[in-house]
Amino acid sequence: MIGRTTSFYVINSLTLYRLCAAPFLIILAVFGQFDLFKWLLLISFLTDAIDGFFARKYKIASSFGAHIDSLADDCTILAAIIGICILHSLFFLIEIIPVAVLLILYLLQNVLAFRKYKRPTSFHTYTAKVAAISQAIFLITFFFMPYPVYWIFYLTVVLTSIDLLEEVILVIVLPDYRTNVKGLYWILTRRAAKETKLVKQVEGK
Repeated sequence: MIGRTTSFYVINSLTLYRLCAAPFLIILAVFGQFDLFKWLLLISFLTDAIDGFFARKYKIASSFGAHIDSLADDCTILAAIIGICILHSLFFLIEIIPVAVLLILYLLQNVLAFRKYKRPTSFHTYTAKVAAISQAIFLITFFFMPYPVYWIFYLTVVLTSIDLLEEVILVIVLPDYRTNVKGLYWILTRRAAKETKLVKQVEGK
């Protein structure tokens, strides 16, 4: 049976793999080796799912781990985007409006985070996890299917936009840097509960 310590090393090894694999994926894309590229991209997304499973099962979480995991995820997505630009250079031009919306939201979220926390966020909200699944499905199908599946792309745009909007609001609402935040609903609910408790304490005096 896999223990907590073993799981810790498994999770970090898988995260490190994704981080190291991203530059290699970019090199493969630049040289047009998309047969190998798509399989390694699939493996990267699968390792993300596996380390997420172990992290939830054994409740292993740390600020450093969350930050590295987010960095590895972003690098994997970047490698996939570069692959799309090379393989299907007109795709992003055709879909310039949704792509621009995502880019603006992403830049806004990061600018606010760096101004407030001096670092990128690693909230890992439930919304972010759902968006990440849709992103993985779209990117994998993009390279394995003979043509883009547009309904998956538009669904991914919607889910990712919701995720980025939530993260923008979280940056505004949370005064201090946090990782592994469930979502805006839980933050506001907890804040309301604390305020209610404080009011009752004041009224009881």
